[in-house]
Amino acid sequence: MATLFTKILNREIPADIVYEDEHVFAFRDIDPKAPVHILIVPRHEIGGLADLPESGDHQHILNAAKLIAEREGLENGYRVVINQGPDAGQSVNHLHAHLLGGRKLAWPPG
Repeated sequence: MATLFTKILNREIPADIVYEDEHVFAFRDIDPKAPVHILIVPRHEIGGLADLPESGDHQHILNAAKLIAEREGLENGYRVVINQGPDAGQSVNHLHAHLLGGRKLAWPPG
């Protein structure tokens, strides 16, 4: 069964998609935790960070984060977060990164 994110990619569920390339797509979070809160998702389903193969090019999420941050005007800084598993807050079992910015972000985050 397709994940929520695959349904968004397939345009079965509407979303404010802000970026797409052959490897990833990105859309605004419907429950933002910062003025800019964008989810960056690989086009193929990977359960989470723990499911990544040891070899291969997995740089696409970070490349997209950098490009989107530039487009969103986050020159003062931004955060990229990947949650792994339920204890970390991962609610969709499809690898994704949160791009957060547009305000000063506190540390530690959780």
